[in-house]
Amino acid sequence: MDEKRTRTEEFKVSGSEILEKIKEIIKQGNALRIIFKTEDGRTFMEIPLTVGLAGTLIAPLWAAIGAIAALASNLTIVVEREEKKEGEEQKE
Repeated sequence: MDEKRTRTEEFKVSGSEILEKIKEIIKQGNALRIIFKTEDGRTFMEIPLTVGLAGTLIAPLWAAIGAIAALASNLTIVVEREEKKEGEEQKE
């Protein structure tokens, strides 16, 4: 079967670290969605990522993340990633 499995990772970051962490996550390339949560665990913002994220969409995304970074003191970033299949891991 061709089932896609996902896993999540959580990172606690302060306002000044948010942009750098998001750049690192996007550069890794296997993130499906980024979720920002407040200190009390409420979802603040969700950003779905697609494989072909066009350059014209990145500028507004960075502006939104920059605004979040300016306002937030501490956030949890939840990253939803697609897991690789066993056969795909061995090919690399």
